[in-house]
Amino acid sequence: MSEETSVSVDETMWNGLLHGGLGGTFMGVPRVELTREAIAASGAKAVVYGFPFDATTISRSGANYGPRAIRETSVQYTNFQATFGFDLFEHLPLFDGGDCHVALGNTPKTFARVEADIAEIVAGGAIPVVFGGDHSVSIPVGNAAKKPGTSPGWVQFDTHLDSAPDVGGELLSHCCTITRAVDNGYDPAKMVLVGINGWMNPKTELQYCRDHGIRVIWLEDIWAKGTAWAVEQILERVGEEGFYLTFDIDALDAAFAPGTCAPTPGGMTIREAFEIVRGISPAGLIGLDIAEPAPSLDHSTRTQLIAGRLALEALAFHAGSPSEPIYIG
Repeated sequence: MSEETSVSVDETMWNGLLHGGLGGTFMGVPRVELTREAIAASGAKAVVYGFPFDATTISRSGANYGPRAIRETSVQYTNFQATFGFDLFEHLPLFDGGDCHVALGNTPKTFARVEADIAEIVAGGAIPVVFGGDHSVSIPVGNAAKKPGTSPGWVQFDTHLDSAPDVGGELLSHCCTITRAVDNGYDPAKMVLVGINGWMNPKTELQYCRDHGIRVIWLEDIWAKGTAWAVEQILERVGEEGFYLTFDIDALDAAFAPGTCAPTPGGMTIREAFEIVRGISPAGLIGLDIAEPAPSLDHSTRTQLIAGRLALEALAFHAGSPSEPIYIG
């Protein structure tokens, strides 16, 4: 969505991040203008959207490079999953809408632009598929993905509870995704936090979850009871109107995802993550974001490769991928 500009425009002046914007589309899919009319006319059922923004991070920076890096490494994926004999694009036409136009140094204005863009994707009949950027992305995207009069669930994979009321008085922080989701109308009874663990979860955040009845599936629960049990627990909570899925890449063990703001020693394995995402996605996605990949903090490309694959796994099983392998050849 474009904003009004003054009559006199300096075409040599930059108006956003120098490293933002498309370096190609995700998996080479067609581009689409971020208007509901263009999206509907394209037949898109999902639209990729980048959030090159990490101004709210309390730890290492670099997640603003996430969307570009995920797109660049996505060339290593095809739309066909041979194990299940499933062609994603046949079932879920995917387009790329580009990146948010970040208002430098202005979080509220940036979020307003994100909400406007996501509202167009939803109105065009598509699922927003958002690559971060820090985890504050879930605040505007989750708000815009929730249609008026509906009560979807919220599933968040994370090492951290992210239920801080504020951070030093700032409400729009990547530590406040859960609290702002509740403020924006998500029912705490339909919210599940998955894989929480470690030494970065303050007492205040834990108390918030307890006071609001938010289900926390600790990483130790998954170790003890397995991923099938976790899937059952999540599906019991999210309800019948689908759910918003946000996956903070730091939920994964740092061995899998070192390129992130606050890497997690001993976090979730990528296999555990795939099994749970595959198990819950058939319940229906209203939106999806993958947050906190910071490629400059990873000497390899593994973190952004995982981010892209997590999105593909969620979309495929949302779109009807078989759950049993079909070995071909």
